[in-house]
Amino acid sequence: MKVEVLASVMQEEPNQLIRRMRLSSDAVIINQCDRVGYEEIEYQGHLARFYSFPDRGVGRSRNEAIMRAKGDICLFADADLVYEPDYAERISAEFERNPLADMILFNVTVEEARRTYFITERKRVHWYNCGRYGAVSFAVRRESLLSSGVMFSLLFGGGARYSNGEDSLFLKEFMDRGYSVYTAPVTIAVETGGDSTWFGGYNKKFFYDRGILYRYLYGRLSGLMARRFLLVHRGTLCAQVPPDKAFKWMKEGMNAAAQQRGVCSDREA
Repeated sequence: MKVEVLASVMQEEPNQLIRRMRLSSDAVIINQCDRVGYEEIEYQGHLARFYSFPDRGVGRSRNEAIMRAKGDICLFADADLVYEPDYAERISAEFERNPLADMILFNVTVEEARRTYFITERKRVHWYNCGRYGAVSFAVRRESLLSSGVMFSLLFGGGARYSNGEDSLFLKEFMDRGYSVYTAPVTIAVETGGDSTWFGGYNKKFFYDRGILYRYLYGRLSGLMARRFLLVHRGTLCAQVPPDKAFKWMKEGMNAAAQQRGVCSDREA
């Protein structure tokens, strides 16, 4: 079972990137830069196909990688990851262990302030708890991914109109189409961190965009899920912005999204 990394990066040099990320599997790398180009790099018995495009947007670049994938298992990646030496073997073993899984979510170590999840058991993911996982935790059977027809939104994520959430929308749509997603308490990489391309602090845009996202994710339950989100993260988010103000901004986003999608604005308190 061949694992292939699908990486979205910006202004990278391929050999340096491969060494820094410690890749030990095949890879499709979409480099957002100011030119169009293609090159192949062989390393440790593996092949990295490195595409350079002037287009911007993490959703767009992930979609470009999906269309070029050849491996049995697709593993989404960013440039700030450093992989465990045996990540490909760990991922393959989990899919062999669970033949019912179309997608499996793995642990990626991040700094405590940015951590949104930590997997401690193997279980199925549902619509109501899919919003916490980032795309770099996703490993998916290519056959299932292609048959689902699911792609990343161009409205959400780095380089798009709304800050983030393309990964949550992708995951929910994949499950809505009848595909199974499970977790595995297995760590595959460490995130080295760095300046975010989208996060500008817990300000009005952050909460407004989150409200937009929640309407797309949860429909008429978005108000309830927003309250839950603020309660769970009150120690970080609401340390800077009072909960009532944060919810007001999220509500504005939810109402705007409802109008965009041609449905009536709800009245959740």
